[in-house]
Amino acid sequence: MNPAIRTPRDEHRQMNTTAATTRIVLFGATTPSGDALLQQSLNDPSLELVVAGRRPQLNRPGVPFVPCDLRQPLQWPDPKGEGGETPQVWLSFAPIWELAPFLAALAAARPAALAAVRGVVACSSSSVITKRFATNSFDQALVRRLREAEELLERSCSALGLTNVVLAPTLIYGASGSYGDRNLSRLSRLMQRLPLLPVPALTGLRQPLHCSQLAAVTLSLARRLAAPSPSLQPPLPRQLAVGGDDTLSYGAMLERLRHTNGGGALLPLPPRLFYALAAPLLMLNPKQFEAVLRMGADLAGFTPAHQLLGGEPQPFPLLPLAR
Repeated sequence: MNPAIRTPRDEHRQMNTTAATTRIVLFGATTPSGDALLQQSLNDPSLELVVAGRRPQLNRPGVPFVPCDLRQPLQWPDPKGEGGETPQVWLSFAPIWELAPFLAALAAARPAALAAVRGVVACSSSSVITKRFATNSFDQALVRRLREAEELLERSCSALGLTNVVLAPTLIYGASGSYGDRNLSRLSRLMQRLPLLPVPALTGLRQPLHCSQLAAVTLSLARRLAAPSPSLQPPLPRQLAVGGDDTLSYGAMLERLRHTNGGGALLPLPPRLFYALAAPLLMLNPKQFEAVLRMGADLAGFTPAHQLLGGEPQPFPLLPLAR
């Protein structure tokens, strides 16, 4: 287990030693992981949830909501309740390239609005790692935008004296409430429409991460940031690449999806033949062509979620899946 991360049992024990409440300000609640985090935290009396966003979650009507547009930082209303300066931890599943300039602008113009914030946990993407050698302009721009946002967020938090953790999750899948992923769900629907799905016979490794696992890891980090006497604990990593507990080949991942959701059979092809057949994509859609090439690359080796949570490994796929 990562020594810098405590298990949920340790965290709850420490939280119960004090009557203090921590306010969780959640950005990106209208995402699968955001919805899952709300579901996991609603029955925790040590946490006070506040959702910040452009629209409230329709399926969580009882959660306090603060109107917020990350592109309009000076309109931030600073959610203060009856508790006054209740300690805050900001969690974000919103695009990090929107959160980072929001925090930087707010720190420059209204630093008092951030006086109660203890730390920030923001989700970036493993694309900053897995696509750093991409040759198409779309992925190159994405990596650049992610890296610049991560650096800006770290500079802002450092200037404010805040602890920040940037999560780089890989291949998020699954559903929570009415929100579903746009990764494996697309592949699953494609397999349901096709009687045969060609794939290369040799594929690279993956660590698909369910949205509920990402939510649990994020909430665990929030509790850690909110714990009393943080200086007495091991320091948190500034960046944390996290994946699912199962490491399996791309082909095996598709096969498990097919057994779970149904669909046509996989048609393994010799890799040279498969990539030769995909070659016209290079002219038509370079971004999609590189995505096809990555089917053969190992995009694994991330910290498994169960190591951060102190629980048992969870096999892929976890339910519910997006439809």
